[in-house]
Amino acid sequence: MPIAVAVEGLEKSFAAHAVLEGVSLEVRERSLTAILGASGSGKTTLLRVIAGFERADQGTVRLGGRVVDAARTFVPPERRRIGYVPQEGALFPHLNVSANVAFGLRPGTAARGRASRDTRVAELLELVGLAGFERRLPHQLSGGERQRVALARALAVQPELVLLDEPFSSLDVELRTSMRREVVDVLAAAGTTAILVTHDQDEALSIAHRVAVLQHGRIVQCDEPAELYRRPVNGEVARFVGHGNLLLGRLDNGAVRSVLGTIPVVLRSAAPEGCAVGVLIRPEQLQLVGNEEAASPDPLPRGVVVSREFHGHDVVVAIRLDEPAWGQAPAADSAGFTLFARLAGPDAPEPGARVAIRVRGSAAAWMNPAAR
Repeated sequence: MPIAVAVEGLEKSFAAHAVLEGVSLEVRERSLTAILGASGSGKTTLLRVIAGFERADQGTVRLGGRVVDAARTFVPPERRRIGYVPQEGALFPHLNVSANVAFGLRPGTAARGRASRDTRVAELLELVGLAGFERRLPHQLSGGERQRVALARALAVQPELVLLDEPFSSLDVELRTSMRREVVDVLAAAGTTAILVTHDQDEALSIAHRVAVLQHGRIVQCDEPAELYRRPVNGEVARFVGHGNLLLGRLDNGAVRSVLGTIPVVLRSAAPEGCAVGVLIRPEQLQLVGNEEAASPDPLPRGVVVSREFHGHDVVVAIRLDEPAWGQAPAADSAGFTLFARLAGPDAPEPGARVAIRVRGSAAAWMNPAAR
């Protein structure tokens, strides 16, 4: 698939503070890429450099193969054919819906003349599900409706790229979920490439084709959501993307010996036999078994349930492990180590119950003794 956006070696500082350091990223045409990062990681700055609101100190930005930001080249934002959706939409309060959407339709861009402009506005409002809202003012709209107007305004000039800067952060949980799906459908119908900035891992994993994790001004991993969740590159990414149990182990013939026994692993990079590695076990990989099942030639690790949280669709159970006396020496002292298991249904053991633990499937591992 052709590349719509290519960022190479991007550097950006404000005064003495480095915000972006050596950022490289490729975004495919007609795809939605999420930039996922905590507050202060540099994700909004990256979006603003791509949009042309900020100029890179070093590096190159290409849109559709055309250089728009480099050492001796800078294309201003109004000539980049980019639609921008900021937080909370940022609509003009004194303009009605129709005028807000039409604001970007300058002569010679997406429409010529009043009739064609009105036609374009009507098409866009139909696309975002707001036909009949033309005369309403922003204060007469719900939060979700304002965001849809902002998206229609961004699409008005038929942009090559749409940038969305945490567009759902001010919405309540239920509306946020429905708006995500609506925005994805609108972008797909328009055939537009998009980049979404967010700090919400569920948002990024649920709607993006690819997710780029930005940490301390650097993109540390860019993968499809399932790959990112199953095989993070390090412990920091594992902690940030989904819930996980991070423990230490020792590499042994394609598996890891750990406090949870010998677990098959997928290594993110080559590692010598016998070295200490960090291991990620997702909560849904832990199976709690009764005393009858636990009785086997290879004793299972055991512990006591210390808490449980009911979430409707599942239950998260915290288990504090016993002193490991089941034959497999851990790579580090794990007495008192607490694990989290995600179980389906309401029949989870009560706090105080003793359980044995079995690991299902393989785990991600990396050379990082500080994984815990």
